Amino acid sequence: MSSSIGLHRVLAPAGVLPQAAQRLDASPAIGADEVRVRVERLNLDAASYRQLSDAHGGDGAAIRAAVLQIVAARGKMHNPVTGSGGMLIGTVDAAGPDSPLGLNPGDRIATLVSLTLTPLAITDGLRDWDGLSEQVPCEGHAILFARSIAAVLPGDLAPELALAVLDVCGAPALVKRHISADVRKVAVLGAAGKSGSLALAAAKGRHTVAVVRDERERAQIAASGLATDVVVADARDAVGLSEAIGDPADLTVVCVDVPGCEHAAILATRPGGTVIFFSMATSFPAAALGAEGLAADVTMLIGNGYVPGHAEYAIGLLRSEPAVRAIFEARLAPRLADWAA
Repeated sequence: MSSSIGLHRVLAPAGVLPQAAQRLDASPAIGADEVRVRVERLNLDAASYRQLSDAHGGDGAAIRAAVLQIVAARGKMHNPVTGSGGMLIGTVDAAGPDSPLGLNPGDRIATLVSLTLTPLAITDGLRDWDGLSEQVPCEGHAILFARSIAAVLPGDLAPELALAVLDVCGAPALVKRHISADVRKVAVLGAAGKSGSLALAAAKGRHTVAVVRDERERAQIAASGLATDVVVADARDAVGLSEAIGDPADLTVVCVDVPGCEHAAILATRPGGTVIFFSMATSFPAAALGAEGLAADVTMLIGNGYVPGHAEYAIGLLRSEPAVRAIFEARLAPRLADWAA
C-alpha cells in the first residue's frame, strides 16, 4: 500500500521519511497515487555541485562518476556530504488514478521537491553531461508522491531557464513574506547568483546591499540596477563584511554556496532583525551557537524552499525584471543558444 509521503519507498533504515533514508526504491511501477516522470534534466543545488567539483578538482568525468554512484547507491540524488540534492524537469509518463497532483501524461514539469527525497533512476550513464555545470541532461525516471509538488513548465521559457528559476523559487517568495514595514535595509550575501538576484528583486523598494565576491560580479550587479549598493566582500569574514555593509541590515539573506558564512550574516544584522539562510552550505549549529556567542537577538530562518505560490512568483519576477532575466540568461547562455536553434 502506498503512502502519500513515500514511506513505502524507503528501503533503509526502517521508519524514516524518504529525505532521511539511506536508500529508496526507485522501481518504475507506480502506486495509485504516484506519478512517474521521464527525466530530461537534473539541476544540482549549488552547494552540492560546488562540493563535488571541489572534491574532484573540477574533473568533469570524476564528477559525473560521483553523481552516478550516489544515485545508484541511494536510489535518489542525495549528496552525502552536503545533505542536499536539487530538482529536475521531465515529462509525466504515467499518473495513478488517485494522484492529487493534477498531472497528466505528456505534461512537461519541474519538480518543486528536493532530489534528496525523490526516487530516481538514471539509465543513460549521463553520457551527455560533461560534469562541468549544475544542469545535468540525462535519461531515466523519477517518482512523485501524493504530497510532492510540481509545476507545469511555462511554454514561453526555455526549459533550462525555467529549471534554473524554479530551482530557487522559494528564496524570493520567502524574502517577500518578510518584507514588513519596519524592514528598511536588506543585505543579500551571494547576490550575483540565482537565488541572490531573485532575492534582490523581491526586496525592490528597500535599501538593498548586494554582497558579491569579486569585481566582475560587482560590475554585473551595479549595471543591473537591482541593488542600492554593491560591495565586494568575503561572506566568511564576519568583521570585514560588517564593516563593508555599514549600518546593520534589518533583513539579511544568505545565498552563498560555501560554508562558514553564518557568523558574518548574524553580525551584519541589527538586534531584532532577521536572517534567512537560503543555502544548503549553512551549518545550523554554527548559526545557533554563533548567535548565542555574539549575544545577538536575531530571528534566524531556514529557507525550506516552499512557500505557497512560490513558483508563480519567481517566474513573474523573471518576466517583469529584465535585469534578473539577463543574469539568468548569462549563466545559461550556451544551453539557451541550443534551445533557440
